[in-house]
Amino acid sequence: MHASSCAGGSEERASVSFRGIIIEQDLQAGRIQDHRAEVTDLSESLLVGSGGDEPVDIDVMYSGLNYKDGLAIAGRPGVARISPLIPGIDLVGRVSASKDARFAPGETVVLTGGGIGESAHGGLATRARVSGNYLLALPEGVSARQAAVIGTAGFTAMLSVLALEREGVAPDQGPVVVTGASGGVGSVAVAVLAHLGFEVVAATGRVDSEGDYLRGLGASQVLDRRELADPGPALQKRRWAGGVDTAGSHTLVNLLAQTRDEGVLTTCGLAQGPDLPGSVMPFILRGVSLVGINSVTASRDLRQRAWRRLADDLSSDLLETMTSEISLDEVPARAEDILQGRVRGRTVVSVQG
Repeated sequence: MHASSCAGGSEERASVSFRGIIIEQDLQAGRIQDHRAEVTDLSESLLVGSGGDEPVDIDVMYSGLNYKDGLAIAGRPGVARISPLIPGIDLVGRVSASKDARFAPGETVVLTGGGIGESAHGGLATRARVSGNYLLALPEGVSARQAAVIGTAGFTAMLSVLALEREGVAPDQGPVVVTGASGGVGSVAVAVLAHLGFEVVAATGRVDSEGDYLRGLGASQVLDRRELADPGPALQKRRWAGGVDTAGSHTLVNLLAQTRDEGVLTTCGLAQGPDLPGSVMPFILRGVSLVGINSVTASRDLRQRAWRRLADDLSSDLLETMTSEISLDEVPARAEDILQGRVRGRTVVSVQG
């Protein structure tokens, strides 16, 4: 989309006030017929009506680049639900104005999920106007940049760890597996689980290039994801006490077939596919549990608990090893890289840079 079409003509172009990525799509019968995404100057009028009755205005400092963002920017279906849309499912910034009594100007805040970057304007712009329902004050002990590096991916990883703990999975019960281990969710999950004393097996499609990286995060073994990617028997050799899956499809089905009695897997992604082409046998013969992770509408209490644990259980040094930083202008190219599995760890976007 061109700046003029967003600003609405010469009169509004004079009032352009911030910069960001804008997505425009034409839909017919729910299918994307035309898709445009670009970094451009945006009019303040674009934010009118955002954030509900008690909006919070934010000067965005950082955002992250997540798999969902890559899908939206590339024009893949299922993410962008309005047009035009500023993408970016997380943000960190400073409150500039607020009609929500819970937040005051000058306060640094973090937002992951809550519909931004999907059904509401998101964080890949220098300005944002959001609802305060899923907004949190920056957690103590976490810098603005670190919070952006953690972002939705790290938050989702910690929700997965909390779910494993809630279901009783402990380090003395055996190894745990993490798929998509060199990605954002996987990297944080590997680091946190290893810190907590688990024997972590990291599954990746890039064993040769990412093996040392994953072992540096704490993985005790690195597994080629191809060993899990094809259809297999409904019940297989018992291997895992638990695990964090980001792939779905046959990978998740094989993990279920290999999980030990009363073991627990979490599922939070669909990198291989959204299908689950398997059997109920692991559930009814081994008592395996599968826990879905929804980071988008997690409660405020759960969000606060997850961020406290991230501050305690995720090493800032390890966080830095999994981080690359880019500018807003570099996002479209990096979005394609993340979809192709060419990105290691977390990408933080310096929005103001």
